[in-house]
Amino acid sequence: MSALSDPFLAPAPRPQPRPLSTPAFIWTAMRNPIEIWGERAYCERVLRNDWLRVPTVIVNDPAAIRHCLVDNAANYAMQPLRQRVLRPMLRDGLLTAEGELWRRTRRAMAPVFTPRNVGGLAAIMATRSQAFAEALGQSEADTPRDVANEMTLLTYDILQATLFTDAIAGEPAEFARAMDDFLHRMGRIDPLDLLDAPAFLPRVGRLLGHRSMTYFRRLITETAERRRALIAADPTSAPRDLLTLLLQTEGLSASEVEDNIITFIGAGHETTARALGWTLYLLASAPIERDKVERELDEQLPGLPDPREWADALPRTRAALEEAMRLYPPAPSLNRMAIEADTVAGMEVPAGASLLVMPWLVHRHEALWERPGHFLPDRFAPENRGRIDRYQYIPFGVGPRVCIGASFALQEGVIALACLMRTLRFEYVGARPPHPVQKITVQPRGGLPMRVTRRRKSL
Repeated sequence: MSALSDPFLAPAPRPQPRPLSTPAFIWTAMRNPIEIWGERAYCERVLRNDWLRVPTVIVNDPAAIRHCLVDNAANYAMQPLRQRVLRPMLRDGLLTAEGELWRRTRRAMAPVFTPRNVGGLAAIMATRSQAFAEALGQSEADTPRDVANEMTLLTYDILQATLFTDAIAGEPAEFARAMDDFLHRMGRIDPLDLLDAPAFLPRVGRLLGHRSMTYFRRLITETAERRRALIAADPTSAPRDLLTLLLQTEGLSASEVEDNIITFIGAGHETTARALGWTLYLLASAPIERDKVERELDEQLPGLPDPREWADALPRTRAALEEAMRLYPPAPSLNRMAIEADTVAGMEVPAGASLLVMPWLVHRHEALWERPGHFLPDRFAPENRGRIDRYQYIPFGVGPRVCIGASFALQEGVIALACLMRTLRFEYVGARPPHPVQKITVQPRGGLPMRVTRRRKSL
């Protein structure tokens, strides 16, 4: 890998210098879970901590990750704490469902995410991204835009145009505000969840997030009712998209259908939005890397009329996106619980122990990456990709529960990034570097204020 002499060091919380006390652990986990980690977590392959009397094993070793999440995946169920945080939001959606319900739901969705079908959505992704870039380029250059919020609007538009064929009720700006509140209020770990308090005890964040939850439920109910009416009137006229497939899946109740629509509208667009926002910030902070991407777009895009080809034909653009997802993984934690005792990389894992595979840690691990905290897209250049272990880079998870929309998200990310950067220049204008915060996804605290201007293409 060709290394720059002075690559950009991406902002991140400093590792804790010493183990946290129980009150400090609870407070930190509630405020920003990725701040709980100490230096050992970034340099050891596997380690154990007993938090709040629960044995917890943190796994960073790629071979051990494969063992736990692939070879012996049946022994590791969803971690109870994870479910206590996510189920009030997503209920029986694909991310939180287990057992037969999860298998039935995933089988129902599989046709939407075949390579052929995902490729067929590329043109829509490009059309919506180009229109968004054109509108963004007409904004006042002296007025900073919160690019984190702008990417939420873009990915929402792409998602509802592709997976839901423009059927979602509601206005994009209203949706973006509600989504931000939804994740801020309900995506935080409550101290009562950490202490395994009874479910009937109220969680303050969820009470405050009730309004946004009600908004989403109403939005989805209206969307589903309109599509049901269309199917009933003429089944052949209904688009064969995710919405129709869910509504026609046997064994899914109306509420389970709505749970999955909320899961995909929320988690499905939010993760890609964060990946795009962080990529634009990192490229703005690393002009040499930005110039490489812009030069590639200027040279290659005119000869690539079919957006299905972009992810493979734009290696620098794709590498920048993948490196951003390494530094700021859309899903920073994969949490499991051992059903039976196991041995992982020589360490005993008791039955009932929590097992944490943290992309946030794995992607920044000192034993796995050269200069792990620096933005170096060349890691993912075609000539270097073979050096990266399959279980060393896991932005979409791994194993049976790998993100079903991974290929969709990667294609969308490359297309959107190409459309934005072929005509626009982004300059970060925040008073200080953005601070990453885990609220289900990794978000920049305070947003990403950036000046957006039209750029001159390279000759």
